[in-house]
Amino acid sequence: MELNDSIKTIKGIGDKTASAFARLGIETVNDLLLNYPRTYVTYEDPVDISDLQAGSRQSVRAVVNSRAEIRKVHGLTIVILYAKDFSGTIKLTWFNCPFLRNFFHIGQEFVFVGNVAYKGGMMTMTQPEYYTDDKYGELTHVWQPVYTVTPGITSKTIQKAVRGAEEVIDRLEDYLHDNVLDEYHIMGIQKAIHSIHFPQDEQKLKGAVKRMAFDEFYSFISNLHRIKDDNVYAENTCIINCDEEVRTFIENLRFKLTGAQMNAVRDMLDDMRSEHVMNRLVQGDVGSGKTIVAAAGLYAVAASGYQGVIMAPTEVLAVQHYKELSSLFEPYGISVGLLTGSMTAKEKREMYSRIKNMDVQVVVGTHALIQDKVEYGRLALVVTDEQHRFGVKQRERLASKGEAPHTLVMSATPIPRTLAIIMYGDLDISVIDELPAGRIPIKNCVVDESYRKTALGFIMKEVSQGHQIYIVCPMVEASEVLDDVANVTEYTEELKKSIRDGYGADTSVVCLHGKMKAEEKNRILQDFADGKISILVSTTVIEVGINNPNATVMMVENAERFGLAQLHQLRGRVGRGNLQSYCIFMSGKKDKDTMERLNVLEKSNDGFYIAGEDLKMRGPGDFFGIRQSGELMFKVGDIYNHADMLRAAQDVYDRYGQEIDAKLINKGDDRLYTMPVL
Repeated sequence: MELNDSIKTIKGIGDKTASAFARLGIETVNDLLLNYPRTYVTYEDPVDISDLQAGSRQSVRAVVNSRAEIRKVHGLTIVILYAKDFSGTIKLTWFNCPFLRNFFHIGQEFVFVGNVAYKGGMMTMTQPEYYTDDKYGELTHVWQPVYTVTPGITSKTIQKAVRGAEEVIDRLEDYLHDNVLDEYHIMGIQKAIHSIHFPQDEQKLKGAVKRMAFDEFYSFISNLHRIKDDNVYAENTCIINCDEEVRTFIENLRFKLTGAQMNAVRDMLDDMRSEHVMNRLVQGDVGSGKTIVAAAGLYAVAASGYQGVIMAPTEVLAVQHYKELSSLFEPYGISVGLLTGSMTAKEKREMYSRIKNMDVQVVVGTHALIQDKVEYGRLALVVTDEQHRFGVKQRERLASKGEAPHTLVMSATPIPRTLAIIMYGDLDISVIDELPAGRIPIKNCVVDESYRKTALGFIMKEVSQGHQIYIVCPMVEASEVLDDVANVTEYTEELKKSIRDGYGADTSVVCLHGKMKAEEKNRILQDFADGKISILVSTTVIEVGINNPNATVMMVENAERFGLAQLHQLRGRVGRGNLQSYCIFMSGKKDKDTMERLNVLEKSNDGFYIAGEDLKMRGPGDFFGIRQSGELMFKVGDIYNHADMLRAAQDVYDRYGQEIDAKLINKGDDRLYTMPVL
């Protein structure tokens, strides 16, 4: 058995199971080994119901004292059961498990394990696991991996398959010499792959995660350097030299640019008239005005007889960019076109023709911009909005549409400069470190569950004034059955009920989740942008993708489960107009460390300060909790949690990169470079 062999070479995996694995993107043995658990759980001794703590994952030993109740909500089958011990009663809820209706009987004793919440005056668990006492005893105090699953594939299926591939793990040759492993305290590859799938204890698991993070960072850095080597010497065939025109464009804006914005514009103009093509990152905090810098660049290329494109991460944001740029450029006779995936085939064909014939000088769109059918007339500038949503390969594919276009990347991810230099190694960096004048600072508060009633009252007051609200729920972890769909659906229904019961109001509350089709997501986001939805409840990544000046409140549930940098990104969805805005961080924990960490957000609205504090307060190896989704999408590596490995990867590349790359290329070993990092 070899790394590139089909997964069907593993004993017990036939065509049907292989098809199910393919839905997870797993087709080879290599894919399987690189499919890491998304989290790990341990099973602790059960506690009394009266000792349960909301916001934690715990277990209770309880006796069933009701018949199972079935409800139907928005196509979901909900099973509700009550169980008790000597200290109290707990409500248990399952989604899409109708078979449980006749499984439980009054008087039976089980150990129930799940995420605890306090709702409706009692403790609850949603989608709890359930075990007999004997079975639970076999699981206690053992680390259990939890994988992303699909119908036909469970975590146990994946773990069994990895067991079947152990002979391949045992033959893996490490690309790092023993002296490098020792110097940087990195675990060997065989031990790391084994430990990440079969952790024996927390220490080995942390070591394995650090090694996998190192591999991802090293692969990323190596590829960036290869890209930079290609780009640095690329001749500038699109000389843009129109400083006077750009100065006039900026002077005619209805607002004045900040000094930092002007510096970024100057950097960009200097690059575009130099002998080499521009590859520049504009890194600015949320609301710092990066888009107008990009607009100045797009104006410059259009005024010079070339084309520019700007690619947005969501269709709603693309439409917003299109409207804003059309308004800005109309007085200058510059035509702006829109190209998105939801357009009809006829609309797309018409736009393809207009782009090819230079009838539009600026094109705004989504991933549709990089399709093979799109041919540009004289493409000179590629702008990608929110770098972390695309990745280097997609950016390169868009750039390949022109001979050697200039590239401008805009990122609101507040990465400390020391790490940004590594992460964006192929780009020169401009930082916008001041906010436009007149921006009203967001008011923040960090609260616990006792504040919930007050928070809802405040939200309803804002709604009554015609304002809109975001509520973000964390993704549910440690469960194969319950996903963010069920969680956000249940939350939304309970919120509607609370509003009806407490305020008698018929408020538009809509949920948005990652399993929705793109068309439905776009429709909901557009309705929210148009003011048709008062409260948007979401678990999906909304830290980019929408600009709604009328949204004045962001409430984040279980804020302790997010990194500070991501919370700051979420906060950036409000405060985008001239209305006073607020952010409520609802914490499920009240311990000193949690509150101290979250209070950083109360003290400051400066993303770069917060990123630095995040880096200091979350030590290396602190990898539990929700992944930072606002960064480049590594599978394991987190630039905050594993900052030491990021620096180590850069150091190893600087010292041994040529030797390592030559060794891998000579062996024909592309394992490292097939990791889904770029």
